Amino acid sequence: MASRSSPGPVRGAIVGMAILAGIAFACEPAVPPDAATASPAGSAEAPPSAAIGRPSPSVPGRDGPPEAILAVEGGDPVNGQLGTFVWFDTGSDSPWLPGAPVAVGAGEPLTVTLVPDGAIRQWAARSVPAGAQGPAGATTLGRGTGRLVFDAPGVGIWTVEVLVEFAGGIGNASYFWRLEVE
Repeated sequence: MASRSSPGPVRGAIVGMAILAGIAFACEPAVPPDAATASPAGSAEAPPSAAIGRPSPSVPGRDGPPEAILAVEGGDPVNGQLGTFVWFDTGSDSPWLPGAPVAVGAGEPLTVTLVPDGAIRQWAARSVPAGAQGPAGATTLGRGTGRLVFDAPGVGIWTVEVLVEFAGGIGNASYFWRLEVE
């Protein structure tokens, strides 16, 4: 009758290493879903976010929509108040905002710049009298697919909303200013 002996030191060490390797493998972080996507150039060195057309999360402002800055010739640029937005898989619902104050002349050209810049699919600008609780009765000031430029409304105090739809289906955002038009 043959007797069984306990495993030898070498066999025990091999079993122990196999168990440790299994534990180490189980503790590895999962590969993010977009990391498996090939980069545009086919390079393994491109960041995963570039592979699917997303801005790098390390760039300021890229964890949400870019800032919108309204400029009037001869005036200081003014950041718009960010309203409702969708940005990739996140978003925020906002009430109609009063807007950041800006003094302008009637009919003066207004330019909005996105910082950091973002590709625009289309945009629309509209105004309502200041103090309005929403867009009911809004007047369209402009719309387009490229450069974001439109003329100021007539004399008065207005809330202006600019709605931007970003290229590539990454989202949209509304920005508000309170125009004091002389």
